[in-house]
Amino acid sequence: MKIYTRKGDGGQTGIWGGRRLDKDHVRMEAIGAVDECNAAVGIAAAAAALPGNVAGILAEVQDCLFVVGCELMAPDRTGSGGSVPRLTGDEVTRLESFIDEIEAELPELTSFIHPTGTPEAANLHLARAVCRRAERRVTTVRRAEPVSDHVAAYLNRLADLLFVLARYANSSAGVADRKWSSA
Repeated sequence: MKIYTRKGDGGQTGIWGGRRLDKDHVRMEAIGAVDECNAAVGIAAAAAALPGNVAGILAEVQDCLFVVGCELMAPDRTGSGGSVPRLTGDEVTRLESFIDEIEAELPELTSFIHPTGTPEAANLHLARAVCRRAERRVTTVRRAEPVSDHVAAYLNRLADLLFVLARYANSSAGVADRKWSSA
């Protein structure tokens, strides 16, 4: 099987069910932003110095981001019941558990912080920012077409998790978060 099909050379791509969309359609923008998020999480996960089970958490997140992509690529629910994976809401609860567990090990956050610190933390902050873009793109799609509520909730919670993981990476390395000062 060849990687190229030439079907998209005219500026359109297909989604599940045979529907063709312009490559800059809001749904395709959302799918692309989720893909970018997954790649950014992959960069963060590639760091050798991640503390604790962060690499395992990020691997689980990457698997779930493929499911988020499936939700967006098969909007008419075609294939549900086996061939197209769907979010159930349990994924959001799992992210919340990770957040609660990791936050318990961190000092209380008392001010805004800059997205910096160790290279691992900086990559996690970048993944968070890319995740927020994906969340914004999904919000745009939701204004025009149905999208599972679980998708928006997952991306919202994932951005929170990535923020907490960035703080955890800094804390584990003995690097203080750099607080923002308005003066």
